[in-house]
Amino acid sequence: MASTKEYLEFILEQLSDLEEISYRAMMGEYIIYYRGKVVGGIYDDRFLIKPTKSAVNMMPNADMELPYEGAKAMLLVDDVENREFLRELLEAMYDELPTLKKKK
Repeated sequence: MASTKEYLEFILEQLSDLEEISYRAMMGEYIIYYRGKVVGGIYDDRFLIKPTKSAVNMMPNADMELPYEGAKAMLLVDDVENREFLRELLEAMYDELPTLKKKK
């Protein structure tokens, strides 16, 4: 099941307090970037993020879910209604996220 454009727009609105949020559509799902780094994505209308140390600390009871078959498990963000929490979460994760490699 692909994610809906409406759910993407809802998550982007919830993240609108942050600068430099972007996304890329990929096979019916959406990769979410913060300041040029991948933080997670929207998969089957679920907001999943990379399980960085700070994200796990901020959401110790979060479910680990697979975005798609064969992928690494990611943290399910349940509290998508809380804009302040989402802002703090992505800001806390940023330094732990790998920098994207430049394509040759």
